[in-house]
Amino acid sequence: MSLFNELKRRNVFRVSIAYIVMAWLVMQVADVILNNIVAPAWVFHVLLLFVAVGFPFAVFFAWAFELTPDGLKREYEVDRSQSITPHTGKKLDRMIIVVLALALGYFTYDKFIYSSSREAALLEARARAAAGQDATSGFDRSIAVLPFINMSDDAGNEYFSDGLSEELLNLLAKIPELKVASRSSSFQFKGEKIDVKEAAQKLNVAHVLEGSVRKSGKQIRVTAQLIKADDGYHLWSETYDRSLDNIFAIQDEISAAVVAALKVELLGEVPKAEVVNAEAYTLFLKARFLYSKWGKENFESAIEAFRQALIIEPEYAEAWASLSVAYLTQTTSGYRPRDEGLVLARDAVDRALSYNPGLAAAWARLSLIQSRFDWDWAGAEASVQKALDLAPNDYRVLSAAGSLSGTFDRLEDALAYYRRILDREPLELISLYNVAEVLLRQGRLEESEAAFRRLLELNPEDWGTHTQLAIILLKQGKPQEAWRELELEVDPLQQEFGRILALSSLDREDEAAEMLDAYIEKNQTWAAFPIAGIYAWQGDVDSAISWLERAVEQRDSSLTDILTEPLLTGLHDDPRWMGLLEQMELPY
Repeated sequence: MSLFNELKRRNVFRVSIAYIVMAWLVMQVADVILNNIVAPAWVFHVLLLFVAVGFPFAVFFAWAFELTPDGLKREYEVDRSQSITPHTGKKLDRMIIVVLALALGYFTYDKFIYSSSREAALLEARARAAAGQDATSGFDRSIAVLPFINMSDDAGNEYFSDGLSEELLNLLAKIPELKVASRSSSFQFKGEKIDVKEAAQKLNVAHVLEGSVRKSGKQIRVTAQLIKADDGYHLWSETYDRSLDNIFAIQDEISAAVVAALKVELLGEVPKAEVVNAEAYTLFLKARFLYSKWGKENFESAIEAFRQALIIEPEYAEAWASLSVAYLTQTTSGYRPRDEGLVLARDAVDRALSYNPGLAAAWARLSLIQSRFDWDWAGAEASVQKALDLAPNDYRVLSAAGSLSGTFDRLEDALAYYRRILDREPLELISLYNVAEVLLRQGRLEESEAAFRRLLELNPEDWGTHTQLAIILLKQGKPQEAWRELELEVDPLQQEFGRILALSSLDREDEAAEMLDAYIEKNQTWAAFPIAGIYAWQGDVDSAISWLERAVEQRDSSLTDILTEPLLTGLHDDPRWMGLLEQMELPY
């Protein structure tokens, strides 16, 4: 008997066909399932390997063994006259037909029905556009970039996945036709198992971009998928296996794919990521990650990483701008001497603008230096306007505009800027805090309290919020409740400040005086303004004015709040008050 006939008799051909068809169907279904549960790519590859390795074993068993009524036996042990291979072959034929039918059904659905529905939706959108209807309304063009999952073996690479998510967010935010939720809003869902639809509703967006990052040395794998939130439909997905040097091309490809998937018609070109040295970029992402964790040590580590990045890439504008922010935060937190921190921050922001004059966030940062430290009010207004012209919807720019409006006692304007941010990003925590604080400065205590409580619902560990609530309670004549509120404060310095105020209201004057002396001893070099606020609350006008004069002499950055600080309202009728404002040349 020829080999061909023997293979046919032993059903080797039938088994091979059945295995191939079944394997194809299994891999198609697995691909859909694994993509939807955002499984690592290696899972699919391992499954494919098992399927491929299993094929020669299936062929071998079909050749060497035969299924008999008594079970599986070696082929040479079976009497040819008793062989049931023809009967087994018919069963295999029927199984092949069934599997082929399933495969054909899947193929038909995927290529014709599913594809046709997508094409129909596109045609409908075009028809609406032709009829004068906007197929992509403002809400339809809204998107949130959720923190990409770190799939690396090293948990320390979390900074890279977080950083890439933020960079994609910033790149998409440069497209005026897109509404993009800010980092502080989107990153609230980091580490949480949350339904995409629920996240989109909370962020007030129609689409979500999510994915994962695997980094191993200089090799990276980025998986991204764009999801329509209301029905969970995947508009686009892709996996990129590249070297670290190609990270900027990946960002460009993802942003272009998002624009195409959302059918956004741009007035200009899709923004491109700034290409810098890959090692410098990695250090930049690490520095921003450390800065976001807050605290003295984290600030120091972040600044060191920024410096290392700038040694490698001296003209890296984004890194210079971020370094300026870190220096200023150190200075205003009392972690770096004022004069030293100001010189470093100003130099960094000047370098950022020299390398990229179109960097709106750097203009916003410059305006804060000009107002809080230089008292260059006209220069600050010009810088804010420049930033607004470049990026009118950037939350950092709107925050700077709100801050400057508050300095000039234009509190309704400040409130409008902060609420513009919240209209686009309802979970932007800093803006929620700013709105609550402006309401407090306006004397709208109940509204302010409600806003601060809302903030704590979103972030129970928010620094300073319990102290602000305690001040509201003190102004409402509830010192016992204020003291209990201060027990919850997570910032030790703010807690100490609030307790001094509360002790005075509780008629525990000796304790208040003792605690105030200790507070002054520790913080007098940088906290003249809050010390003046404590004395004003206690009714010691002379001491309060004396510390304000000291704050003016020190050019305390907190003096930008002098017109609206609630603790200082009792000083406004003092004849020395106007002299302080004149020294600052502050418009009022």
